[in-house]
Amino acid sequence: MPELPEVETIRRGLEPALSSHRILSVRILTKKLRWEIIPRDFEDYVVNKSITGLSRRGKYIVMHLDNRAAVVIHLGMSGRLCLFEQTEDVEKHTHIIFNLSNRMELRFRDPRRFGSVEVAPPYSIASFPRFAHLGVEPLSSNFNFQYMKKKTENSTRAIKLVLMNAKIVVGIGNIYANESLFYSRIDPCRIARSLSEKEIKKLVKSAKMVLNAAIKKGGTTLNDFRNAYGEPGFFQLELAVYGRADLPCSECGNPIHKTVLGGRSTFFCPNCQK
Repeated sequence: MPELPEVETIRRGLEPALSSHRILSVRILTKKLRWEIIPRDFEDYVVNKSITGLSRRGKYIVMHLDNRAAVVIHLGMSGRLCLFEQTEDVEKHTHIIFNLSNRMELRFRDPRRFGSVEVAPPYSIASFPRFAHLGVEPLSSNFNFQYMKKKTENSTRAIKLVLMNAKIVVGIGNIYANESLFYSRIDPCRIARSLSEKEIKKLVKSAKMVLNAAIKKGGTTLNDFRNAYGEPGFFQLELAVYGRADLPCSECGNPIHKTVLGGRSTFFCPNCQK
């Protein structure tokens, strides 16, 4: 599943190409995604409206329109949001096409159909229901030592599960939780409330560092992630622990271990992350 760096990479790639252009029409090829597409919403609030900018909330991309409505897109597990020339063939599993005034098409493709494309009516994005229970943005100033100290001080859950809880902090999925904990030198199975103040500060700093580094590299392509122009990310070349079971740790040379935590593959160095 694309995580925060992949979604942010797509947002940054699309925004300059979409801003100020008008959506001339919308072709809905499949209504039933994670949540059913409502054609009337697009007709009423999207068609013949100009795009004023793109933002991101967690793993959602928000396309803002000049009537104060917004198109909210989640990539799910296999979704792609890419720009195409109007003359290019439409790929299988393409579910919705936005025909733009710059003679380009923005296409949403999702083989597994776990993604979603929804419309927030004018002036309603602040109360959009999908955002109601989302935690703080990890790259914002709200994700800081004081906040994480409060969220961990009474928690008996493993720190990795806390870090991946979208109700606490959004967008840090499995890959980046593994990497953040490695650079923090914290065992992912540690009970959250056992962390010292120094460790919490280091974890916050490491998470921000890892996410920014991944965005700079265009995200991580392990299976089928592609950016807005169909290009892969390259952060997988710099992964320290994720997917490296039994390979030597880059810091100490001991083998990376793999376990399962919360149903997700978890990678760590037992020597560096004691």
